[in-house]
Amino acid sequence: MARRDLTQGHITEHFVSLTIPMILGILGLVAFNLADTYFVGKLGTTQMAALTFTFPVVLLLNSLNLGLGIGASAIISKAFGQKDHQAVKELSSYSILLGFTFALIASFIGLITIKPVFSLLGADQSVFPYIKDYMSIWYLGVPFVVIPMIGNSIIRALGDTKVPSMVMMLAAVTNIILDPIFIFGLGPVPAFGVKGAAIATVLSRSITFSTALYILIHREKVVSFKIIKIKSIIPIWKKILYIALPNAASRMILPIGLGIITGLISTYGLDAIAGYGIATRVEYFALAISQALASVIPVFVGQNFGAGDFDRIKEGIRISRKFMLSFNAGLYLILFIAGPWLIGLFTVNTQVIKIAVLYLRIVPLAYGFQGIILVLNGALNALHKPVVAASLNLIQMLVIYVPMAVILNRYFGVTAIFASLAFSYLVVAIMGNKAFKKILVD
Repeated sequence: MARRDLTQGHITEHFVSLTIPMILGILGLVAFNLADTYFVGKLGTTQMAALTFTFPVVLLLNSLNLGLGIGASAIISKAFGQKDHQAVKELSSYSILLGFTFALIASFIGLITIKPVFSLLGADQSVFPYIKDYMSIWYLGVPFVVIPMIGNSIIRALGDTKVPSMVMMLAAVTNIILDPIFIFGLGPVPAFGVKGAAIATVLSRSITFSTALYILIHREKVVSFKIIKIKSIIPIWKKILYIALPNAASRMILPIGLGIITGLISTYGLDAIAGYGIATRVEYFALAISQALASVIPVFVGQNFGAGDFDRIKEGIRISRKFMLSFNAGLYLILFIAGPWLIGLFTVNTQVIKIAVLYLRIVPLAYGFQGIILVLNGALNALHKPVVAASLNLIQMLVIYVPMAVILNRYFGVTAIFASLAFSYLVVAIMGNKAFKKILVD
């Protein structure tokens, strides 16, 4: 077992040793998504636009799932910091049960709402058949997405980032291999087109589903369905959902907001939608290091919260903020220069490239502030202040970004939409810092 006690030792060394494996895991997750974008892009602009329409919905379910993972991680890392290993096992087991329940409900609702949901997002008859092909299969695989994500959150709460990274890399490699086979066909396997991307996703996720459960049950021995008691389900789920629900609600705001933004961009045509979709996928890759560090923060803060060491928490956040600003300043320069070449790897359509490059020349200006928001969100959740963390997401998306984009889009077009996003990150990073300092003082 590779568990790590983060209440002792050099903070920066902990961050480096935990973040490096997570970088690889997140890059694997990004590669997973980029593979779909790359291969579906070869089918044509209409198919790529159809896949872009699915992003907000997929992100919505992933946001709910992430909320559950954050809730589980917060209470499990605190129990680990308190050295209460029986509580760790109980909380982990009930978290997985909660994940199963959520997955089944989400899969059913998703399958019966495909047409009305994507009609609301602005999908027309040219893209809807491709959307239906993709989502009707993707929804069936929701349980295979949910359990590994919650499982990874549990393992990270124990201070182990290597195993979650391996699980994420396994999913990526499998998807990259299966994507071209099912999209374009190979041997006895027919060409399924967009539907093939969904088939590859479900199959690759099913492998990580089995792997995650094996690790949790047999290797780490933190999940056992034998210890689950009916009378304990509701009390323990309440503990998880106290943190999970505000997070899930706030993370639902993101895809809802992105749905509105997607609708705005769709008024400029399928080329604009495709360019936006490619740019955001490249962004996932660019933000891998920031996301990796941010994923370590809740574990670090949670364990030290359990140990009652608030000075150590303050120092960890100070180090993280400094890194986010300095690293992402350099990242912006790289994307500004290399943006056209990176987008050119996915398409030769000049209009698509133009929109994507515009995005990469505006939004990354605020990546440092976005990184600070990610760090503060993780810290606030680990400190059991989920409503404050959720409020930051709400303000960023629905109070600043979306209204500003809707208004300025009328006068300045797509440029205003992208600039509004960057501005919202700056404002909320400042607000988040003030809220965090106040909580630690109180």
